[in-house]
Amino acid sequence: MSLLHPQRLFPADTVTRAITQSLYDGVKNLPIVSPHGHTDPRWFADNEAFPNPSALLIQPDHYVFRMLFSQGIRLEDVGVKTRDGTAVEDDPRRIWHVLAKNWMLFRGTPSRMWLDHVFAEVFGINEVLNTASADAIYDHIAAKLQTPEFLPRALFERFNIEVIATTESPIDSLQHHSKLATDPWQTAAGNKRVVTAYRPDPVVDPEFDGFISNLEKFGEMTGEDTFNWSGYLQAHRIRRAFFKQLGATSTDHGHPSARTADLGDAEIQALFAVVSSGKATAADAELFRAQMLTEMAKMSIEDGLVMQIHPGSWRNHSDAMLARFGRDKGFDIPRATEYTSALKPLLDKLGLDPRLSIIVFTLDETSYSRELAPLAGVYPCLKLGPAWWFFDAPEGMRRFRELTTETAGFANTVGFNDDTRAFLSIPARHDVARRVDCSYLARLVAEHRITENEAYELAQDLAYRLAKKAYKL
Repeated sequence: MSLLHPQRLFPADTVTRAITQSLYDGVKNLPIVSPHGHTDPRWFADNEAFPNPSALLIQPDHYVFRMLFSQGIRLEDVGVKTRDGTAVEDDPRRIWHVLAKNWMLFRGTPSRMWLDHVFAEVFGINEVLNTASADAIYDHIAAKLQTPEFLPRALFERFNIEVIATTESPIDSLQHHSKLATDPWQTAAGNKRVVTAYRPDPVVDPEFDGFISNLEKFGEMTGEDTFNWSGYLQAHRIRRAFFKQLGATSTDHGHPSARTADLGDAEIQALFAVVSSGKATAADAELFRAQMLTEMAKMSIEDGLVMQIHPGSWRNHSDAMLARFGRDKGFDIPRATEYTSALKPLLDKLGLDPRLSIIVFTLDETSYSRELAPLAGVYPCLKLGPAWWFFDAPEGMRRFRELTTETAGFANTVGFNDDTRAFLSIPARHDVARRVDCSYLARLVAEHRITENEAYELAQDLAYRLAKKAYKL
């Protein structure tokens, strides 16, 4: 018995299923382009064995531990560390048993589909995880992780990954990317395999933890006065240039909203004085973030970095959990997000410049057909990022295509990116996207809206070519 049906996610009707199978056969083995994500560059720089199954498959994956927490299981019980160093479960086998005991919680979720793919395709396991099988599965995975074939670079090549982008802040030393820059594994192919992306939120968002101390470090790293507006902007230019040297082709901006602004010089100077004093109000912070999206767009015109905007998440929604565990512990919640008015100041100033490229994401699906597809369907600088985060799932992917294609087409989208910290789930996520896209294209063929030849070409675009083009890879 296999954990994975070979025609999973294909249409139920036989005619469309046959077309889907033919399209999928043409793309299933294409190289993976992973242009935006959060894997640890240290894995590829040091190429050391992953420590154990729990550290690899449970503890980095907020999809997994947020579901467990929703059912009353403490984060400490799956080894998530607290800020104050309070004792947490540190036995990886006991952590694994927590997952096994609660495996039924993941029925019907993308996490279940991804992990089943990892078990079956990566580790050759076809037994369902439960309390009876937990130890055998744990021991099998643990043994595999100690073999050369399961080192990070070997898995990178086995997964047929062509390029992967990690995401770092301006005050990250990029030591692992610097190490990779002179490593034959990175350089032998002619093109970089592991690149970085510029995520300036820690020095752009006045509400980010440690913002003032981050500005100080930003200045130390660049030799600029980052409490002076011109020095602050120059520091961004310096760090962006360094990121480009280490392969960056994009920036990434995780703002609460998509708001942009185009303030006059005097207004900007006055706002920055307040922000850099540490006395910004919530309104000041929002206006500064808005202005900085426009400033980052100006710099993208100068240096060619593709700009990604990931708005609409109320990050760290629980104050108590943020205080106890820190950021990124599963308490990020989508909220309604407006784009048409929010992006207008930036688009009025720069939106017709052919050198600018912006990829916009959303966690508010109602905005796809109402705002984002019409915007991307006319502004040359705008492209639509794929279904993201909570909607990185079969139904979310289908809705994305249904809500955007009629207005923006396919060429104004950017294929798929996995946006994950969970390295082993990357091929699973891309496989799901390829199956869903082929199913959507097959329906268009069956309804005589496109030809089968057009569908074959589009399947290649969605699986591979559009991501390479959009991210300049």
